[in-house]
Amino acid sequence: MNDELSPEDELRLNVLFNTELKAVRIDESNMTLWALTPQGEASVPLKPNERADRYLKRVREMLSGHALGSPGGYPVHLTRWTRQSQAGLSIQHLTQLLLIAEEEAVVAVVHSPALTDELARYAWWCMPTLENARLMLMRDAVCRGSMGRTLAQFLVDHLAFLHEDDVGILDTVAVMLVSGVLTDAERLAIWKRGNSRNSYYVAFLELQPDQLPSPRPARTDHAGMPHLAGNPYGALLEKALSAQGQTFLATVALVLDRPEIQEVVNHTLDALAQWCAPLRQADEATRNAARAALLGAAPQFEMDCAALDALAAADADSVRPIFLKTTAVGSLMRRKIQPVVTPLLDAIEVLRRQP
Repeated sequence: MNDELSPEDELRLNVLFNTELKAVRIDESNMTLWALTPQGEASVPLKPNERADRYLKRVREMLSGHALGSPGGYPVHLTRWTRQSQAGLSIQHLTQLLLIAEEEAVVAVVHSPALTDELARYAWWCMPTLENARLMLMRDAVCRGSMGRTLAQFLVDHLAFLHEDDVGILDTVAVMLVSGVLTDAERLAIWKRGNSRNSYYVAFLELQPDQLPSPRPARTDHAGMPHLAGNPYGALLEKALSAQGQTFLATVALVLDRPEIQEVVNHTLDALAQWCAPLRQADEATRNAARAALLGAAPQFEMDCAALDALAAADADSVRPIFLKTTAVGSLMRRKIQPVVTPLLDAIEVLRRQP
Protein backbone atom coordinates (compact mmCIF):
# COMPACT_ATOMS: atom_id res chain seq x y z
CA MET A 1 0.00 0.00 0.00
CA ASN A 2 1.28 3.44 -0.95
CA ASP A 3 1.52 5.82 2.03
CA GLU A 4 2.07 8.93 -0.06
CA LEU A 5 0.03 11.02 -2.46
CA SER A 6 0.92 11.12 -6.08
CA PRO A 7 3.68 13.73 -6.66
CA GLU A 8 1.30 15.76 -8.81
CA ASP A 9 -1.38 15.99 -6.10
CA GLU A 10 1.13 16.68 -3.35
CA LEU A 11 2.55 19.58 -5.35
CA ARG A 12 -0.88 21.04 -6.09
CA LEU A 13 -2.00 20.80 -2.47
CA ASN A 14 1.18 22.45 -1.22
CA VAL A 15 0.58 25.30 -3.67
CA LEU A 16 -3.00 25.52 -2.39
CA PHE A 17 -1.79 25.70 1.21
CA ASN A 18 0.06 28.89 0.36
CA THR A 19 -3.23 30.65 -0.46
CA GLU A 20 -5.77 32.04 2.01
CA LEU A 21 -8.15 29.10 2.33
CA LYS A 22 -11.65 29.64 3.69
CA ALA A 23 -13.11 26.16 3.24
CA VAL A 24 -12.34 22.86 1.52
CA ARG A 25 -14.60 20.07 0.31
CA ILE A 26 -14.08 16.93 -1.77
CA ASP A 27 -16.37 15.70 -4.53
CA GLU A 28 -15.71 12.01 -4.13
CA SER A 29 -17.74 10.97 -7.18
CA ASN A 30 -15.49 13.04 -9.44
CA MET A 31 -12.34 12.76 -7.29
CA THR A 32 -11.99 16.54 -7.19
CA LEU A 33 -10.92 18.71 -4.28
CA TRP A 34 -12.53 22.14 -4.17
CA ALA A 35 -11.21 25.09 -2.18
CA LEU A 36 -12.86 28.40 -1.39
CA THR A 37 -10.56 31.42 -1.36
CA PRO A 38 -11.15 35.19 -1.31
CA GLN A 39 -10.70 35.09 -5.09
CA GLY A 40 -13.35 32.41 -5.56
CA GLU A 41 -13.33 28.65 -6.03
CA ALA A 42 -10.30 26.59 -6.98
CA SER A 43 -10.35 22.92 -8.00
CA VAL A 44 -7.71 20.21 -7.81
CA PRO A 45 -8.48 17.06 -9.85
CA LEU A 46 -7.05 14.21 -7.81
CA LYS A 47 -4.86 11.53 -9.42
CA PRO A 48 -5.04 8.53 -7.06
CA ASN A 49 -2.26 6.00 -7.08
CA GLU A 50 -4.22 3.44 -5.03
CA ARG A 51 -7.81 2.53 -4.20
CA ALA A 52 -10.00 5.66 -4.09
CA ASP A 53 -11.16 5.38 -0.46
CA ARG A 54 -7.63 4.89 0.83
CA TYR A 55 -6.35 7.72 -1.29
CA LEU A 56 -9.01 10.12 -0.05
CA LYS A 57 -8.03 9.19 3.51
CA ARG A 58 -4.45 10.24 2.67
CA VAL A 59 -5.69 13.52 1.20
CA ARG A 60 -7.72 14.29 4.32
CA GLU A 61 -4.75 13.44 6.53
CA MET A 62 -2.69 15.96 4.62
CA LEU A 63 -5.43 18.59 4.94
CA SER A 64 -5.76 17.88 8.65
CA GLY A 65 -2.03 18.07 9.18
CA HIS A 66 -1.96 21.50 7.54
CA ALA A 67 -5.07 22.92 9.25
CA LEU A 68 -4.96 21.31 12.69
CA GLY A 69 -1.34 20.23 13.03
CA SER A 70 -2.59 16.69 13.48
CA PRO A 71 -0.74 14.34 11.12
CA GLY A 72 -3.00 11.48 12.16
CA GLY A 73 -5.86 13.00 10.22
CA TYR A 74 -9.32 13.95 11.45
CA PRO A 75 -9.57 13.81 15.27
CA VAL A 76 -11.64 10.72 16.02
CA HIS A 77 -13.09 12.16 19.22
CA LEU A 78 -14.93 14.82 17.21
CA THR A 79 -17.40 12.28 15.92
CA ARG A 80 -18.60 11.62 19.46
CA TRP A 81 -19.53 15.17 20.33
CA THR A 82 -20.25 16.69 16.94
CA ARG A 83 -23.96 17.03 17.68
CA GLN A 84 -23.53 18.18 21.27
CA SER A 85 -23.04 21.78 22.38
CA GLN A 86 -19.76 23.12 21.03
CA ALA A 87 -19.50 26.03 23.48
CA GLY A 88 -15.78 25.45 24.03
CA LEU A 89 -14.72 25.83 20.40
CA SER A 90 -13.08 29.10 19.45
CA ILE A 91 -13.65 30.91 16.17
CA GLN A 92 -10.13 29.91 15.14
CA HIS A 93 -10.85 26.23 15.77
CA LEU A 94 -14.13 26.40 13.87
CA THR A 95 -12.31 28.01 10.97
CA GLN A 96 -9.76 25.19 10.96
CA LEU A 97 -12.44 22.51 10.95
CA LEU A 98 -13.75 23.83 7.63
CA LEU A 99 -10.37 23.17 5.99
CA ILE A 100 -10.19 19.40 6.42
CA ALA A 101 -12.95 18.30 3.99
CA GLU A 102 -14.75 16.19 6.60
CA GLU A 103 -18.55 16.33 6.77
CA GLU A 104 -18.56 15.60 10.51
CA ALA A 105 -16.27 18.57 11.06
CA VAL A 106 -18.67 20.79 9.10
CA VAL A 107 -21.55 19.53 11.24
CA ALA A 108 -19.52 20.39 14.36
CA VAL A 109 -19.17 23.95 13.08
CA VAL A 110 -22.88 24.17 12.27
CA HIS A 111 -23.79 23.05 15.81
CA SER A 112 -21.50 25.54 17.51
CA PRO A 113 -23.07 28.46 19.46
CA ALA A 114 -20.05 30.50 18.35
CA LEU A 115 -21.09 30.25 14.69
CA THR A 116 -20.80 33.58 12.87
CA ASP A 117 -22.45 34.74 9.66
CA GLU A 118 -19.15 34.42 7.82
CA LEU A 119 -18.48 30.89 9.10
CA ALA A 120 -22.05 29.96 8.22
CA ARG A 121 -21.40 31.05 4.64
CA TYR A 122 -18.31 28.86 4.42
CA ALA A 123 -20.03 25.89 6.10
CA TRP A 124 -22.93 26.26 3.68
CA TRP A 125 -20.52 26.19 0.75
CA CYS A 126 -19.09 22.95 2.15
CA MET A 127 -22.36 21.19 2.90
CA PRO A 128 -25.67 22.77 1.80
CA THR A 129 -28.24 20.44 3.38
CA LEU A 130 -31.70 20.95 4.89
CA GLU A 131 -30.49 19.95 8.34
CA ASN A 132 -27.55 22.37 8.24
CA ALA A 133 -29.82 25.18 7.04
CA ARG A 134 -32.19 24.56 9.95
CA LEU A 135 -29.39 24.44 12.51
CA MET A 136 -27.64 27.58 11.30
CA LEU A 137 -30.88 29.53 11.12
CA MET A 138 -31.24 28.93 14.87
CA ARG A 139 -28.29 31.25 15.53
CA ASP A 140 -29.05 34.96 16.00
CA ALA A 141 -25.80 35.99 14.34
CA VAL A 142 -26.78 34.09 11.21
CA CYS A 143 -30.35 35.39 11.17
CA ARG A 144 -29.11 38.97 11.42
CA GLY A 145 -26.47 38.47 8.74
CA SER A 146 -26.60 37.96 5.01
CA MET A 147 -26.90 34.19 5.35
CA GLY A 148 -30.26 34.47 7.09
CA ARG A 149 -32.12 35.23 3.90
CA THR A 150 -30.06 32.71 1.90
CA LEU A 151 -30.91 29.88 4.26
CA ALA A 152 -34.56 30.88 4.60
CA GLN A 153 -35.03 30.98 0.84
CA PHE A 154 -33.40 27.56 0.54
CA LEU A 155 -35.75 26.09 3.14
CA VAL A 156 -38.82 27.67 1.54
CA ASP A 157 -37.79 26.34 -1.87
CA HIS A 158 -37.16 22.85 -0.49
CA LEU A 159 -40.28 22.41 1.66
CA ALA A 160 -41.79 20.32 -1.10
CA PHE A 161 -39.00 17.77 -0.68
CA LEU A 162 -40.17 17.04 2.86
CA HIS A 163 -43.26 15.36 1.37
CA GLU A 164 -44.88 13.49 4.29
CA ASP A 165 -42.05 14.04 6.78
CA ASP A 166 -44.22 15.70 9.42
CA VAL A 167 -41.43 15.99 12.00
CA GLY A 168 -39.23 17.65 9.39
CA ILE A 169 -42.07 20.03 8.55
CA LEU A 170 -42.60 20.90 12.23
CA ASP A 171 -38.90 21.63 12.76
CA THR A 172 -38.35 23.52 9.52
CA VAL A 173 -41.37 25.82 9.80
CA ALA A 174 -40.60 26.51 13.47
CA VAL A 175 -37.01 27.53 12.70
CA MET A 176 -38.11 29.81 9.88
CA LEU A 177 -40.76 31.53 11.99
CA VAL A 178 -38.40 32.07 14.94
CA SER A 179 -35.67 33.42 12.67
CA GLY A 180 -37.80 36.43 11.73
CA VAL A 181 -36.31 36.59 8.23
CA LEU A 182 -39.37 35.43 6.27
CA THR A 183 -41.24 37.89 4.12
CA ASP A 184 -45.02 38.19 4.49
CA ALA A 185 -45.42 36.45 1.14
CA GLU A 186 -43.26 33.53 2.30
CA ARG A 187 -45.20 33.20 5.56
CA LEU A 188 -48.46 33.12 3.63
CA ALA A 189 -47.10 30.55 1.16
CA ILE A 190 -46.02 28.27 4.01
CA TRP A 191 -49.38 28.70 5.72
CA LYS A 192 -51.23 27.73 2.55
CA ARG A 193 -49.29 24.47 2.43
CA GLY A 194 -51.41 23.49 5.42
CA ASN A 195 -54.30 22.95 3.02
CA SER A 196 -52.62 19.76 1.85
CA ARG A 197 -50.63 18.83 5.00
CA ASN A 198 -51.95 20.22 8.28
CA SER A 199 -48.60 19.80 10.07
CA TYR A 200 -47.57 23.08 8.38
CA TYR A 201 -50.01 24.89 10.68
CA VAL A 202 -48.59 23.61 13.97
CA ALA A 203 -45.55 25.87 14.32
CA PHE A 204 -47.77 28.90 13.61
CA LEU A 205 -50.10 27.81 16.43
CA GLU A 206 -47.19 27.39 18.82
CA LEU A 207 -45.08 30.41 17.96
CA GLN A 208 -47.38 33.05 16.44
CA PRO A 209 -50.90 32.26 17.69
CA ASP A 210 -51.97 35.90 17.57
CA GLN A 211 -50.43 36.67 14.16
CA LEU A 212 -51.86 33.94 11.96
CA PRO A 213 -52.08 34.60 8.21
CA SER A 214 -55.44 34.87 6.43
CA PRO A 215 -57.48 35.67 9.57
CA ARG A 216 -61.14 34.64 9.66
CA PRO A 217 -63.87 37.11 10.65
CA ALA A 218 -64.45 37.79 14.32
CA ARG A 219 -67.61 36.36 15.85
CA THR A 220 -70.48 38.80 15.47
CA ASP A 221 -70.87 39.31 19.22
CA HIS A 222 -67.20 40.07 19.77
CA ALA A 223 -67.78 43.80 19.97
CA GLY A 224 -70.42 43.28 22.68
CA MET A 225 -68.06 41.57 25.08
CA PRO A 226 -68.07 43.23 28.53
CA HIS A 227 -64.66 44.58 29.55
CA LEU A 228 -63.79 43.19 32.96
CA ALA A 229 -60.26 44.06 34.06
CA GLY A 230 -58.27 41.15 35.45
CA ASN A 231 -60.94 38.59 34.58
CA PRO A 232 -59.33 35.46 33.05
CA TYR A 233 -62.60 34.26 31.51
CA GLY A 234 -63.20 37.67 30.00
CA ALA A 235 -59.64 37.90 28.65
CA LEU A 236 -59.71 34.45 27.07
CA LEU A 237 -63.23 34.78 25.69
CA GLU A 238 -62.42 38.16 24.16
CA LYS A 239 -59.44 36.52 22.47
CA ALA A 240 -61.48 33.54 21.34
CA LEU A 241 -64.16 35.68 19.68
CA SER A 242 -61.66 37.95 17.89
CA ALA A 243 -60.58 37.41 14.29
CA GLN A 244 -57.25 35.91 15.36
CA GLY A 245 -58.93 33.77 18.01
CA GLN A 246 -61.44 32.38 15.53
CA THR A 247 -58.57 31.62 13.15
CA PHE A 248 -56.60 29.90 15.89
CA LEU A 249 -59.53 27.75 16.99
CA ALA A 250 -60.49 26.81 13.45
CA THR A 251 -56.90 25.80 12.71
CA VAL A 252 -56.57 23.74 15.90
CA ALA A 253 -59.75 21.92 14.87
CA LEU A 254 -58.36 21.26 11.39
CA VAL A 255 -55.20 19.74 12.85
CA LEU A 256 -56.83 17.67 15.61
CA ASP A 257 -59.50 16.37 13.28
CA ARG A 258 -56.92 14.60 11.13
CA PRO A 259 -53.39 14.46 12.58
CA GLU A 260 -50.99 11.97 11.02
CA ILE A 261 -48.42 11.44 13.78
CA GLN A 262 -48.21 11.69 17.55
CA GLU A 263 -45.80 14.64 17.48
CA VAL A 264 -48.38 16.76 15.66
CA VAL A 265 -50.96 15.97 18.35
CA ASN A 266 -48.56 16.77 21.20
CA HIS A 267 -47.41 20.07 19.74
CA THR A 268 -50.97 21.15 18.90
CA LEU A 269 -52.28 20.36 22.38
CA ASP A 270 -49.40 22.24 23.96
CA ALA A 271 -50.09 25.20 21.68
CA LEU A 272 -53.72 25.10 22.83
CA ALA A 273 -52.63 24.95 26.47
CA GLN A 274 -50.34 27.95 26.00
CA TRP A 275 -53.17 29.85 24.29
CA CYS A 276 -55.42 29.09 27.29
CA ALA A 277 -52.79 30.32 29.77
CA PRO A 278 -54.95 33.11 31.32
CA LEU A 279 -57.43 30.49 32.52
CA ARG A 280 -54.97 27.67 33.26
CA GLN A 281 -52.85 29.91 35.48
CA ALA A 282 -55.76 31.08 37.63
CA ASP A 283 -56.57 29.15 40.82
CA GLU A 284 -60.01 27.65 41.37
CA ALA A 285 -61.29 30.47 43.58
CA THR A 286 -60.20 33.12 41.08
CA ARG A 287 -61.79 31.20 38.22
CA ASN A 288 -65.10 30.77 40.05
CA ALA A 289 -65.27 34.47 40.91
CA ALA A 290 -64.27 35.50 37.39
CA ARG A 291 -66.86 33.24 35.79
CA ALA A 292 -69.60 34.51 38.06
CA ALA A 293 -68.65 38.12 37.27
CA LEU A 294 -68.65 37.54 33.53
CA LEU A 295 -71.94 35.66 33.47
CA GLY A 296 -73.47 38.26 35.76
CA ALA A 297 -72.65 40.91 33.15
CA ALA A 298 -73.31 38.73 30.07
CA PRO A 299 -75.23 35.51 30.85
CA GLN A 300 -75.40 34.61 27.13
CA PHE A 301 -71.79 33.44 27.30
CA GLU A 302 -72.44 30.52 29.66
CA MET A 303 -71.93 27.87 26.95
CA ASP A 304 -68.76 29.64 25.85
CA CYS A 305 -67.33 29.59 29.38
CA ALA A 306 -67.98 25.85 29.57
CA ALA A 307 -66.21 25.42 26.24
CA LEU A 308 -63.22 27.40 27.50
CA ASP A 309 -63.07 25.13 30.56
CA ALA A 310 -62.86 22.08 28.29
CA LEU A 311 -60.07 23.60 26.19
CA ALA A 312 -58.09 24.85 29.19
CA ALA A 313 -58.05 21.36 30.70
CA ALA A 314 -56.14 19.87 27.75
CA ASP A 315 -52.44 19.66 26.96
CA ALA A 316 -50.00 17.02 25.72
CA ASP A 317 -50.33 15.17 29.03
CA SER A 318 -53.94 14.43 28.08
CA VAL A 319 -52.83 11.93 25.43
CA ARG A 320 -49.62 10.74 27.08
CA PRO A 321 -51.24 7.67 28.72
CA ILE A 322 -52.44 6.64 25.27
CA PHE A 323 -49.18 7.27 23.47
CA LEU A 324 -47.19 5.43 26.14
CA LYS A 325 -49.01 2.25 25.11
CA THR A 326 -48.92 2.63 21.33
CA THR A 327 -46.78 3.83 18.44
CA ALA A 328 -49.83 4.08 16.21
CA VAL A 329 -50.04 6.78 13.55
CA GLY A 330 -52.67 7.80 11.02
CA SER A 331 -56.23 6.51 11.30
CA LEU A 332 -55.46 4.03 14.09
CA MET A 333 -53.93 6.78 16.22
CA ARG A 334 -56.92 9.02 15.55
CA ARG A 335 -59.31 6.33 16.79
CA LYS A 336 -57.29 5.87 19.97
CA ILE A 337 -57.23 9.59 20.85
CA GLN A 338 -60.87 10.18 19.94
CA PRO A 339 -62.03 10.30 23.61
CA VAL A 340 -59.62 13.20 24.19
CA VAL A 341 -60.04 15.02 20.89
CA THR A 342 -63.83 14.85 20.39
CA PRO A 343 -64.71 17.02 23.44
CA LEU A 344 -62.15 19.57 22.27
CA LEU A 345 -63.63 19.72 18.78
CA ASP A 346 -67.11 20.10 20.31
CA ALA A 347 -65.87 22.97 22.50
CA ILE A 348 -64.30 24.69 19.51
CA GLU A 349 -67.55 24.33 17.59
CA VAL A 350 -69.36 26.12 20.44
CA LEU A 351 -66.87 28.98 20.42
CA ARG A 352 -67.04 29.32 16.62
CA ARG A 353 -70.84 29.32 16.35
CA GLN A 354 -72.56 32.52 15.35
CA PRO A 355 -75.09 33.62 18.03
